[in-house]
Amino acid sequence: MPAASKPPLSPATGEFGKRVRARRETLGLSQEGLAENSELHWSYIGQVERGQVNPTLRNILRIAEALAVDAGELVAKLPSE
Repeated sequence: MPAASKPPLSPATGEFGKRVRARRETLGLSQEGLAENSELHWSYIGQVERGQVNPTLRNILRIAEALAVDAGELVAKLPSE
């Protein structure tokens, strides 16, 4: 029986992760490719996309740069709770 996946930490981390995944897929990048471009670990990228971590501002900026998108687009109007 497969392990149940953990839910997102919050609605905001879940939505942020969805935005990161959507942009990554639009660019045709794998999680490993995004990780390499952002100088983050591929497992961390997976956790971000599932909303299971609360990324620091530094990591948000690194991810945004690697996705060639303004960081503001990734965080605009995220749910507060």
